[in-house]
Amino acid sequence: MGAGVQVQEPQCGDVAGQEALIAQLPPYTELLWPTLQALIALGGSASNNELDSAVVEREGWSPELQGVLHGDGPGTEVEYRLAWARTYLKGMGLLANSRRAVWSVTKRGREATEPELRPLLAAFTADKRRQRLNRKANTPGAQALPLSDTEAESESTADTSYGDAADAVAWKSTLLDSLLRMSSTAFERLTQRLLREAGFSSATITGRTADGGIDGIGMCQISLLSFPVAFQCKRVSGSVGAGAVRDLRGAMAGRGEKGLLITTGTFTSEARAESRRDGAPPIDLIDGDRLCALLKEHSLGVKTTTRVVEDVSVRADFFAGLESD
Repeated sequence: MGAGVQVQEPQCGDVAGQEALIAQLPPYTELLWPTLQALIALGGSASNNELDSAVVEREGWSPELQGVLHGDGPGTEVEYRLAWARTYLKGMGLLANSRRAVWSVTKRGREATEPELRPLLAAFTADKRRQRLNRKANTPGAQALPLSDTEAESESTADTSYGDAADAVAWKSTLLDSLLRMSSTAFERLTQRLLREAGFSSATITGRTADGGIDGIGMCQISLLSFPVAFQCKRVSGSVGAGAVRDLRGAMAGRGEKGLLITTGTFTSEARAESRRDGAPPIDLIDGDRLCALLKEHSLGVKTTTRVVEDVSVRADFFAGLESD
C-alpha cells in the first residue's frame, strides 16, 4: 500500500482565502430548512455523518469548502454550522436524537413548513432567554439584568455547546493535538493497540514511508469468524478526500475485501460516498471524532471521571409559608 500516516497542515490556503471560503457558507439559521428536508428525504432518521453528507449534497458545497476548519479544529466549519442547525431544530421540537446520535424527524417536524421556522426559532430563543433570567433570579447575589441579543446568543451557546456533541469539545481537541504531536513510531504502536483492543487478533505494519506514513494488515475476529482487513492511518489536521479511499482500495488487491481508513481529521462527503460506492469493496472510515471516542471507550490515553453535579435553586414559596399566621 501507499503512504498512510502523514502530518500536514490544512489545505485551505492563507487566512484571507479561508475567510473567503467561510463567507460562502450560510449561517446556521439558513440551514434549518435544508437540514430538516434532508433528514425527511433520508427516511426520517440518520446518523450525524449521513445527515451532514445529505445536506452537503443538497447545497452543492465544494470539497475545499468542506475542508475549512472551524477555528483551530478539529471540526470543520461545515460540521459546526450543521451541528448548530440540528441543535436548534431539536430545541424547536422538529427533531429528536437518541443516545447513539441517531436523529429523527418528529411529527411536528414533518408537518412544518418553511415559513413557520422563523417564528419557531424566535420562540425557542426567547425561551432560552427566560431560562437565563430565571437562573439569575434564583442565584443569591446575582442581578437579573435584561439580555441583549448578543448575550442571549452567547448563553445559548454555553447551554447547548457544540451541537449534539456537547461533551466532545475541549478534551477531543486536546487529544487530537496529542496524536498529531506523536512520533510516527508511537502513533504506529497506538494504532496497533487500538485495533487489538477493538477485536483484531493481529495488526501488522506492512509499510512505512520516508514521510512517516504507515499501512498494514490486520485480522478481525468476530465470534467464530475472522477475516483480513487492510488498514491505513492518516495524521492530518484537515480533510481527507475520495482519492485516499481509492488509493487504499487499489492497494487492497489480493489482500482482502475489507478496508479501514483512519484519520485524525475529517472526511469529505465525496470520500464517504466513495467508501460505499456500489460494486467496489467497502471501506470503513474512522474520522478524528470517532477515533477519540474509540480511544475513550478503550481507555487508551483517556481517563474518564464521573462527577455528581448538584443543581441548587431557592424556593421562595418555602420562606413565604413561614410568614403566614
